[in-house]
Amino acid sequence: MGFYRLIGNPGCGSAIVEAAFALSGLPYQTEMLEIWQPGPERERLFQLNPLGQVPVMILPDGSIMTESGAMVLHIIDRAPGAGLAPSPDDPARPAFLRWLVFLVASIYPTFTYGDVPARYVNEKEGQAELRAVTEAECQRYWRLVETGIAGPWMLGETRSALDLYVWVMSHWRPGRQWFRDYCPKLSRIADAVDGDPRLAPVKAANWPS
Repeated sequence: MGFYRLIGNPGCGSAIVEAAFALSGLPYQTEMLEIWQPGPERERLFQLNPLGQVPVMILPDGSIMTESGAMVLHIIDRAPGAGLAPSPDDPARPAFLRWLVFLVASIYPTFTYGDVPARYVNEKEGQAELRAVTEAECQRYWRLVETGIAGPWMLGETRSALDLYVWVMSHWRPGRQWFRDYCPKLSRIADAVDGDPRLAPVKAANWPS
């Protein structure tokens, strides 16, 4: 089997896919690009993904995949024994799909539009408002997740790729301390994933101490 190549940037959504790869056993290589400053690396990213977003995954046959949720589902298909998702006939599968789509379709956009509001609004006042609105929505959505799960993992007693999303996204705003204060179940998930020794290289590459 050929190698997968994952194009990413430290601390970004590529860390989710990198973590899934680390648990899957599939052969992969990670390439970190400078995506925030003009230059050849950013130009290469736009050649791979016209949206200029990471992650980008280059499959062994050379084809290109974007969107972290799609990548995670592909990894699950290629490594069904890795425990990244319930099997299609498992009663927990619908909940897995529901929360996966919720994370990428509802929570993820709060960062897309709120992290750099100047991309979408010219006026300073409007930028501040967009940032505040997306911050509030992000917190509201996480509270919905918190009340919707029983723990200790997103799907109850079984860990899945959903918990990798929680681990990575809890590093983003509103930040790990906010999760400890307001979403303790999600905070415990993030801490538990953080302690997996198989993810130590991913942690070192994305959040070096």
